Formats: sequence, C-alpha cells, structure tokens
Amino acid sequence: MELTSEALVNSLLALGAVALVTTLWVWPRLARQRPLPVLGRIGLLTVVQVSILAVLALSVNNSFGFYTSWHDLLNPGGAKLALTGNENHKGGTPVSDQLVQPTNEGGLETITNLPKGAPEEVGKVESVRVNGKETGFSDQMFVYLPPEYFDPKFALVRFPVVLGLAGFPGTSLNLLHELPFAQTAIDLQRSGKMPPSVLVMARPAVVPSRDTECVDVPGGPHTETWFAKDVPEAVRSAYRVGRTAGSWSTFGYSTGGSCALRLAMRFPNVFGSAASLHGDFTVRQDQYTGGDLFNGDKTLTQQHDLGWRLQNLPAPPLNLLVVSTRNESDYPQTVQFVDQATQVAAANPQFKVESLYLDDGGHNFDSWTRELPASLEWLGSHLG
Repeated sequence: MELTSEALVNSLLALGAVALVTTLWVWPRLARQRPLPVLGRIGLLTVVQVSILAVLALSVNNSFGFYTSWHDLLNPGGAKLALTGNENHKGGTPVSDQLVQPTNEGGLETITNLPKGAPEEVGKVESVRVNGKETGFSDQMFVYLPPEYFDPKFALVRFPVVLGLAGFPGTSLNLLHELPFAQTAIDLQRSGKMPPSVLVMARPAVVPSRDTECVDVPGGPHTETWFAKDVPEAVRSAYRVGRTAGSWSTFGYSTGGSCALRLAMRFPNVFGSAASLHGDFTVRQDQYTGGDLFNGDKTLTQQHDLGWRLQNLPAPPLNLLVVSTRNESDYPQTVQFVDQATQVAAANPQFKVESLYLDDGGHNFDSWTRELPASLEWLGSHLG
C-alpha cells in the first residue's frame, strides 16, 4: 500500500481497534506476575500504542505532505537514478539515462476528480520521477498533458508550460488534492480561457526536512539550480514543450509563490511570467529554513531580495501577477512591492506587474482556491 493511501490509514486503525479489544478481553488472563503474562501485557500495549502513533503520523504526513511515497521516506536525499529503455513522448526511439521516468509513487490513485476518458479526449496526468544532471537531485512530480498533445494535427506543436510549486511543508500532490490546480487549469483550457498547456506540479523542498526557499544554499542543496536548469532541461527532453522563456510560466502559493516570483525575476531567460499567491519577497529565516540560508552573506541576501532587485538592477522582460488578501499579515509588504514594481514598469515597458486582492481570507487553501481561476486565466493570457 502507498504511504499516502487511505487504505493504509484504515488498516492501521483496524489493527489498533482489534489490538485494543483483544487487550481488554485477555487482560484478566495475563494478570499473573510471571514472565510470560508480563511479556504478553507488554506486547499488547506495544501493538496498541504503535498503531495509534502510526495513524497519527500518517495523518499528519497526509495533511502537510512531508513525504509522498515509501521511496521518499526511506531515501530523503533523493538519490540520482540510472534510467534506461523507456519510450519518450516525442515518438522517438528508447533512450538510456532518461531525465524523466514514469513512476507509481506519489499517490495519484487517490485523486478521484480528474476527468475520465482517453488521453486524446481529456488529457492525461502522469506521475514521473525527474532527475537533474546539474544537481543530481531526483524527485517525484506530476505532469498534465492536454488532449491536443495526443492529437496528430498538433504533432509538430510545442506546448507552453506552467511550473506549479506547492507550499512548505507540502508535496506535489497538494496541487491536485488540497488545491485543485490541475483541475481548474483543465476546466479553463476546455472553456478556451487558457491555451492548451503542459502542467508540471512540483514541491519546493527537494530536501523534505528543510525549507530551502528555492535558493542555492552555500554548502547545501542547490534548489534554485534544480528549478531553473535541471527541471526545464528534463521536461524539454521528455515532452514537446516550448523552449523560449515566453512559453514558460511559474505559479505557486505560499512558499511556492515566493519561489515562483524569485525564479522568474532571477531567470527571465527561462520563465517569461509568474503568478504568486501569498508569497514573500525576501528569503525567510525561521526554524524551517534552519536560520539564515546564506550564512550571513549580505550579497546573496540582497540578490534574492526582490525589492532590492527592482531598485538596483535593470528591470527584466517579465510579466508578474501578485495575489493576496487584505487580511494577510504581510499585506503592507505586498502593497509596497507592487507599488515599487509599478513604478519600475512605468519606465520599462518590457516589465509588467499586476495585482489581485481579495477583501477577506487568510493564508490557507480556501483563499488560494478562490484566487486560483483568475490567476491561471491571467497566466494563460501571457503564455506564448
């Protein structure tokens, strides 16, 4: 059973219930102070407590998305895999050492509200493992291919890409389960409000135990290189997708929103647009990041401060959407960034910024779900 499956949780609940009933039933028979009865009591109590703790741990993991699979749990560093002999989506011959390989991990089978039907009619969501040449990272992601991707009339077409980033802690499954990112994009594509696009769903924390804020940590994980170089290279090697910045967008909520903005502003040659839901404009320093990710390097801190970049560096050719609510604790910082970006955009036509604010709502999936359709429709209008 998959780590994130309901069947595993229900099985452990049943085991705990049976162990509890068994304990109550046979406890009087184990009341004697002899070695075997004592060991029996210890065994029964151990089974009950381990079952309860396992259910609690799985429930917390499923809610916050620390790990998506047994592989993820048992190999937290994400070892690089050697991939061989799989047919790619270009219709070519099998190649060795593929950067994208199908996988059954991730819990895709638990998502029941995706369109049902043949790929050429409803599209297809794939669970894949992406491997990076530069960083050596390997992580599980989901990829949605629209129906047009399987239509022979579009065989020579390269499709635009939206790289969707979940929050922290969280997994790529949250972009299907907690936030209907793919489902909403599919509906918009069906209605013509968004062009047929490939969706790549990922998590910002390639190293699950630490929030690296999608930056290259000195002496640590290079997650910025992973998203700015490895992931685009891997996706382009496996799918018929665009190769210009105008055909690539980033999207994210919370930490993923911070990453989406930062990646686009630092790599406008890779991503031509970005939409951020409740993201930050500086790199956080807290217990999840393990303190200062840059180890006191002021130059790196400035380079990743989006307000500092607007003030001190040339405006990049980029389209940005910043989304939040007026009740958010960091709403003043959001308004400040948007005002600053608007002033920069007035003098630099190649740089554009727009904003969307809800009157109420917090830092939660309810707010992000309400903001999602307008945000994806905006992204669709800026995809080449």
